[in-house]
Amino acid sequence: MSAGTYTPRPGAAPLPRMIAAQAALETRMLLRNGEQLLLTVVIPTLLLVLFSAVDIVDTGAGEPVDFLAPGILALAVMSTAFTGQAIATGFERRYGVLKRLGASPLPRWGLMTAKTLSVLVTEVLQIVLLTVIAFALGWSPEGNPFAVLLLLVLGTVAFSGLGLLMAGTLKAEATLAAANLVFLLLLVGGGVIVPLDKFPDAAQSVLGLLPISALSDGLRDVLQHGAAMPWGDAAVLAVWAVLGLGAAARFFRWE
Repeated sequence: MSAGTYTPRPGAAPLPRMIAAQAALETRMLLRNGEQLLLTVVIPTLLLVLFSAVDIVDTGAGEPVDFLAPGILALAVMSTAFTGQAIATGFERRYGVLKRLGASPLPRWGLMTAKTLSVLVTEVLQIVLLTVIAFALGWSPEGNPFAVLLLLVLGTVAFSGLGLLMAGTLKAEATLAAANLVFLLLLVGGGVIVPLDKFPDAAQSVLGLLPISALSDGLRDVLQHGAAMPWGDAAVLAVWAVLGLGAAARFFRWE
């Protein structure tokens, strides 16, 4: 046996391994959190089943689930990438978790990458579950799956930037209240359940510029109406993504 076979080799693990380990940890923590599961899984599922089975809102011609399913998918993205991430990151910042992780070999951009990967993994689980339920309710989607994927990615980036901006600038309690309030307001006024054409004309022009409206309308154009690619909605999401990530990078405070 050669000398030094069991000599310790202190040092950081390779960066991809550190990011993967942190992403796995973030995902496990999210899935163990009952409040986060309520927000990201239970509420979208209940809304999809309730409004598809009960004629509460006039969604136009066709089956209600054909209108509702794209909006609920958009809501699932917002609940995970924005609301859930903002609340979790805000309290991590308050309790000093981010400060300690910032002192680890994992760079801060690596931590943000791990959080984003965790969001994407959670969204995949959400989308699979909601899609299965929507099919059981009679959903008949159309359109290009690549257009759907692009819209979902743009929506994730946009909401992630806004969630990190809120978590990095407000106190944890303020983030908790503001994130839940925004979630409720966008649920009602973002075209998720109530069509935007039910609102006054002046309000429609403003609401249509919101990221949740662009995502839900874009998904609906593709999945319900078979559009190739709703570039206008994609452009709105891209602008929100640039603004949100840029502002988060500029104003995010780690302590």
